[in-house]
Order: sequence, then structure tokens, then C-alpha cells
Amino acid sequence: MPAEPTYVPNMTAALITADQLLHMSIPDKRVELVRGVLVVREPPGYRHGRIAAELVFQLAKHVKAAGIGQVVVGDAGFQVTSDPDTVRGPDIAFIHAGRVPDSQTRGFPLLGPDLVVEVLSPNDRPGETLAKVGDWLEAGTKLVWVIDPERRLARVYRHDGSETSINEEEELDGEGVLPGFACPLASIL
Repeated sequence: MPAEPTYVPNMTAALITADQLLHMSIPDKRVELVRGVLVVREPPGYRHGRIAAELVFQLAKHVKAAGIGQVVVGDAGFQVTSDPDTVRGPDIAFIHAGRVPDSQTRGFPLLGPDLVVEVLSPNDRPGETLAKVGDWLEAGTKLVWVIDPERRLARVYRHDGSETSINEEEELDGEGVLPGFACPLASIL
């Protein structure tokens, strides 16, 4: 049975800030800060990494050729709320050129990327995933793709509240966020 995420500290402890998170070291773990509470998870595994790499390659190639912004990977953190702080780390994010933080930014930019991609891991829970999607959309993210390798589909969530499901025979579409980008879902699964 997959390990459940570990929530640290307990409810009686002081909440952690984004700045404190930046200075923590928890080797070989993935961490996020959710309303001041540290969430520690195990690494997601090979399939997750392979799918994210396939998609980031296609996204980065498109973004670079079009010169429209920046793609970041590897759980780059974004502070999506303050007081208490929430820092989310998407598997992949795209930020339009006019919104790209300074390249020397060390902390967590206070913004929602224009596009966020979350690749589900075997131990991800539906409620936690939906909470993450909600945090992204509330922070101003226009498009969230949640890729489900097990079911071979993707859910597309939009800032306007609409959502759709994409099966493996269909394409992920950049819509107005990444005009001209399309990627057959099967090509990354």
C-alpha cells in the first residue's frame, strides 16, 4: 500500500511561512506548504518522471520557438496564498513572457503560472488533487492539466470554471494560453 503524505507540524505547532520553507532541507522528499502546514511526500516514481519529461520537452520546444515565455519543472515552487502561506510545486508550469519572474529569484514567486501540469502519482488522493487545482485556479492560473497515467486520460480545468476530460486518442490543447500548441496524450503516456 502506498505511503500516505506526512503532514508536519501537528495542529498545535506554529504555522510555517514560505520563507521558512525556503530554508528547510528535507532530502529526497517532495514538499509543499498548504495553509502554513508542511506536506512531505515520497518521490513519485519513474513513470511519473518519464511522462513529465516527455511533456516538458514538447512544451519547451513550442515555447522557445514561439518566444512566448518560460517553462519550469521539478516542483518549482509558487506562493499562491499568504497569511497563512501556501506554496505549491507543479510538475510543469508555463509563465507568459510578461509575467516571468527575474531569473535570479531565489524564493517562491507570488503568482499562479499561466499553465500548470500535474501528473498523478500512485499515492495521490482525489481530494488533495482537487484542492491543488483549486489553489492554482484561485491564484490566477488559466489552465490546469491533470494527467492520470493509470486511467490514460487527462482532466482539463480552466479559470472560467469549465472542465473537460481528454482520452488518450485526443490532444492536450494549449487553447488561448499556449496558442498553436497541441500534443497527443498518447505520445506522452
